[in-house]
Amino acid sequence: MKKLLLHSCCGPCSTQVIDYLKNDYEITVYYYNPNIDTEEEYLHRLSEQKRFCQIVGIPVLEDGYNSEDFLTAVKGLENEKEGGARCAVCFKLRLLKTAKKAKENGFDIFGTTLTVSPHKNAQIINAIGKSISFDEEIDFLEGNYKKQDGYKKSIEFSKKYNLYRQNYCGCKFAKDKK
Repeated sequence: MKKLLLHSCCGPCSTQVIDYLKNDYEITVYYYNPNIDTEEEYLHRLSEQKRFCQIVGIPVLEDGYNSEDFLTAVKGLENEKEGGARCAVCFKLRLLKTAKKAKENGFDIFGTTLTVSPHKNAQIINAIGKSISFDEEIDFLEGNYKKQDGYKKSIEFSKKYNLYRQNYCGCKFAKDKK
């Protein structure tokens, strides 16, 4: 079975994706989200991610809170609308770090839970992942996990496990525009 390093943006989004992939891959969740606006929010989401993964027996890797990575990457894009250029830069930042972490730790493939969200463009995320895959020489698992009621299932899993469901991606610029 291939070893998958699965980038996760949060516990609720990981639920359905892990359930969908668990029979085909040996999954480790990678929690790298420098886009989250405060350390308190970051730690709350991380705690929920770890709690869910402990329940389902999935290990979690994380590198700690470092919003400077995100702020540096998106400098000049702060006023972009949600789903615009800032988001693509954020996706690339997180997927590139995931690919590098996967290579460093002997994983066969990397992927992300980001495409379960109806607010995230799976075509853009998958194109970024494929490009990084080519550059970093490690396979990328394409997905569009919102299909076949994937997002709805993630909500049901979240209720079942009583997971904290945030109402924004974590980015202070997106939150400020709500």
